[in-house]
Amino acid sequence: MGTAREWWAVRRQDMSMAPLNTNTSNTIAQHRAKQYSHEGVKAGVKAATIAFIASAIPVLMGARAIPWARANLNYAAQAHIISLVSGAAFFVVADKTILASARKNSFEKLAIHVEFPL
Repeated sequence: MGTAREWWAVRRQDMSMAPLNTNTSNTIAQHRAKQYSHEGVKAGVKAATIAFIASAIPVLMGARAIPWARANLNYAAQAHIISLVSGAAFFVVADKTILASARKNSFEKLAIHVEFPL
C-alpha cells in the first residue's frame, strides 16, 4: 500500500463487503441503544436550552451593570461563558439519561432471567 488514500479505499471496500448481521437479539439491542441515545439527546437539548436562558440573563446583565464585568468581559467572553454552561448541561443530562435508560433495561433483563426467592 502506497498512500493513505489507497489504504482508506481498501478499508472502505472491506467494510462494505461485510456480511449483514441477522442476529435478532443484536438488532434489538442496537435498536434500544439508538432509542436510548435519542432520548438522551432530547433531554440534553432541553437542559441546554434552559441552561442557556438561565446563564445568558445574569451574564449579559452583569456585563452591563457590574463595573468589573463591564471592563473585563467583552462579547466573546460573554458568549464563551454562556456556551460553556449550555454545553456542559447538554452533556451531563444526555449522559445521565442514557445511563439511566441502560440501567433500567439491564434490571428488566435481570428480572426476566432470574427468579428472586421471596
